[in-house]
Amino acid sequence: MKNIIKFPYKRLHLNFTRCFSSKFQQFGPLPTLPQRRVVVTGLGMVTPLGCGVERTWGRLVGGECGIRSLCLNDLKMDGIERETLVHTFDQLASKVAAVVPCGSNVGEFDEECWLNPKEQRSISKFIAYALCSSDEALRDANWMPEEEEKKERTGVSIGGGIGSISDILDAAVMIREKRLRRLSPFFIPRILINMAAGHVSMKYGFKGPNHSAVTACATGAHSIGDAARMIQFGDADVMVAGGTESSIDALSIAGFCRSRALTTKYNDLPQESSRPFDCGRDGFVIGEGSGIMVLEELEHARKREAKIYAELRGYGMSGDAHHITQPHSDGKGAALAMKRAIEQSGLQPDEVDYINAHATSTPMGDAIEAKAIKTVFSHQATSGALSVSSTKGATGHLLGAAGAVEAIFTVLAIHYGIAPPNLNVKKPDPVFDDNFMPLTSSKEMPIRAALSNSFGFGGTNASLLFSSID
Repeated sequence: MKNIIKFPYKRLHLNFTRCFSSKFQQFGPLPTLPQRRVVVTGLGMVTPLGCGVERTWGRLVGGECGIRSLCLNDLKMDGIERETLVHTFDQLASKVAAVVPCGSNVGEFDEECWLNPKEQRSISKFIAYALCSSDEALRDANWMPEEEEKKERTGVSIGGGIGSISDILDAAVMIREKRLRRLSPFFIPRILINMAAGHVSMKYGFKGPNHSAVTACATGAHSIGDAARMIQFGDADVMVAGGTESSIDALSIAGFCRSRALTTKYNDLPQESSRPFDCGRDGFVIGEGSGIMVLEELEHARKREAKIYAELRGYGMSGDAHHITQPHSDGKGAALAMKRAIEQSGLQPDEVDYINAHATSTPMGDAIEAKAIKTVFSHQATSGALSVSSTKGATGHLLGAAGAVEAIFTVLAIHYGIAPPNLNVKKPDPVFDDNFMPLTSSKEMPIRAALSNSFGFGGTNASLLFSSID
């Protein structure tokens, strides 16, 4: 028989227990976090309706549309021979887009105002849009701190959905033409999504959290919700938050066309091509732009007598766990996000007056979201007390910027008491009835609480609930 060595497990266990318990007893309880409320004190936008909040909002509530026909220059295929360029354009099934108006006229985005020649080499357009809308939001909030302590308590949370695909396409051409050694040293910084937040942080010296969400079409909403949490948890007192996107180019359009996500029926009627909740919808219109909010801890804002637009009371998230691009037909993911935002806010569903829907003008997604709204809001929806609209009829789908731009529309709806319209609803989807119907024109009404929905590929969902401030 082998010798059996008895190991003193009990004695060892007791020694470890004494040793670790004595160390663990030295830790005190976790600190109790104060209740920190988050408010919106500044807004900035670059959209297909124009550059700036005032112009965009005025055109939106006026029922105007920012969608137009595509042209060859929109494909961003610099250096490609014209024959290939024309052939590429002809192959695109969707030939409409919601493009930011660029130029030196009033309401247009003037890139030269934001980027000097050196910066134009190192900064792509989605970053430039973020710089422009962040500057407007910070000026609106009157928050340009010089003190180091204030800069350390100010952070940035700006995400994007795709980044700069056109730069990647240009680099691929260089590989094909065996010119890779001429690749710009700024190639990587131009395509990285987090560089939008990075450049805003560097421009103003903000040393608080520097964060970038990338959750497809829910990016803007997640960026704002995450920023609010950072303020609530004490990581910052002020956050510059939102989303940005500039992906109108040959490769992006072709990719979405191949996934059958874009509209193809209305190439000759661009302003009627994005029709959320309408029976004739057949896909979304690709758009670009940026939306930025300045979020601030309530007492911090009051102390400096800042203008307060609204309070961000609820942030709900969920996952469909179903399909890479399609929500489940039961709409449970969307409903969960809305319910969680409402629960966190402390409000009841019948206290919500307006919903800015995600509805992108796709046949399946719009109907599922409408069903989810009826499920969550029940009598509030079916009685006609709840107003609903998707503003994508006017702006197209801004992808990673959509959630932020639409959150700003939701805040402005509360601030001005105007629910914006849902364009191009000629024949509403059968999910609607006489009392529950998308708004076909702007509606003046008192709005004390409103919800903004954003859903993305991969089944990611986010809902933001804003309210007027008492």
